[in-house]
Amino acid sequence: MFRIYSLAVVVLLLAALKGFPAGHPNLIWIMADDLGYGELGCFGQKEIPTPRIDRMAAEGMRFTHFYAGATVCAPSRSVLMTGLHHGHTRVRGNAGQTNPLAQALRPGDTTVADSLKAAGYKTALVGKWGLGDVGAAECGLPRRHGFDTFFGYLNQNHAHNHFPDYLWRDEQRVALPNRVVPVGKNGAGYATEAKVFADDLFADEAVRFVRENKTSPFFLYWSMVIPHANNERRAVLKNGAHVPDFGPFAGKDWPDTDKGHAAMIHRMDSYVGRMLDTLKELGIANNTLVIFTSDNGPHNESNHTLARFKPSGPFTGIKRSLTDGGIRVPFIAWWPGTVASGRVSTHVGYSGDFMATAAELAGSRAPEGLDSISLVPTLKGNGAVQKNHEFLYWEFHEGGFRQAALYQGRWKGIRSGSADAPVRLFDTDADPAEKINVAGKYPEIARKVGDYLVGARSDSADWPARWQNRKDDR
Repeated sequence: MFRIYSLAVVVLLLAALKGFPAGHPNLIWIMADDLGYGELGCFGQKEIPTPRIDRMAAEGMRFTHFYAGATVCAPSRSVLMTGLHHGHTRVRGNAGQTNPLAQALRPGDTTVADSLKAAGYKTALVGKWGLGDVGAAECGLPRRHGFDTFFGYLNQNHAHNHFPDYLWRDEQRVALPNRVVPVGKNGAGYATEAKVFADDLFADEAVRFVRENKTSPFFLYWSMVIPHANNERRAVLKNGAHVPDFGPFAGKDWPDTDKGHAAMIHRMDSYVGRMLDTLKELGIANNTLVIFTSDNGPHNESNHTLARFKPSGPFTGIKRSLTDGGIRVPFIAWWPGTVASGRVSTHVGYSGDFMATAAELAGSRAPEGLDSISLVPTLKGNGAVQKNHEFLYWEFHEGGFRQAALYQGRWKGIRSGSADAPVRLFDTDADPAEKINVAGKYPEIARKVGDYLVGARSDSADWPARWQNRKDDR
């Protein structure tokens, strides 16, 4: 009896020395900003080499049917953090500076970080937050929602500038040597003296956090800003792809906008490789699940050439579209020894599933009433017992309210104009570009999706459904 007890103690001590409670992995969620489904080599990109992320996919699992929580920044991050879909989560649109409280989490909103912190994890956010700010929206500050530490941008307008003159560490401003000229209604400006690239600092900070917490379970939410554009710089210099250098694309016979956009993605690729190398060096790779994905579809805000890069892959639309080009994103899971290498999954999931996944892996309890299904069975090769969503849901508020739902992972219904407008239905298996409305051919499926859309969302004083007729912008 004593020998068995002693052995158990030894096992627990060894687990502690390796930096985790037995069976509970470290979790790293790496999210690019406005990276399209087709902008990585392992998802079909031909012009921009991404060797480190391609290797990550080869060593892990690549998901081909994974979706962002929304088609724009803030609600997508709210879905990720809360495990509630776009019609239930707190933040449902980009409110900007006009109503900052509408773009902030509130007391009582439980995040992934809250859940993991309660389970004993060290938690950090590095990069872009977008769900709270100093002043009127301070109820949404990261450290009020489960993060032990934060370094980066609090609001998304500030994050337009890759060379800011300050960032935030927790609630304190950290001055940077860049000189910024405010421009336009957002006031984010652009750097006339660009010395320090924010995402370089974020990569350093992410690696530092992992090194300092290698002996304890940790959750790192690494929310990159690249390849998002600097919209203010674009307005002045016609080039929103602001990057320290053009790297391997300097000699290309391309416009500078294209060189800059490609250089951002190539730089991002090196950051991911650096993190995976660090985990291997520290000996904790086998106990760390790393996810790489994007917050929504690709942007068209740098004045770069979409036709050159084909960022949406085989899908129609970009950021702000409810067709798959705006919401289907690259998704890669890497966990040596647990996630089998070289696997491709067609499981249909979305970023809101991270809440349930993280809770299961951490041995904690997720809140009740979520729109979140754990991906652990798929990650561990037990796809036969993987639960599935009957519906996934999105909405969009800019220029008139719109809704979309994916039924049984195949049938996409989109409604715009009015609450009783007919649903346009697309068979995403047969028609991934969503060109052919098949509502007339499959009226029962169209009716089922339409009925779901009627009750899919909860009321929100901040984000009411304001229907209006508009052109189909697919």
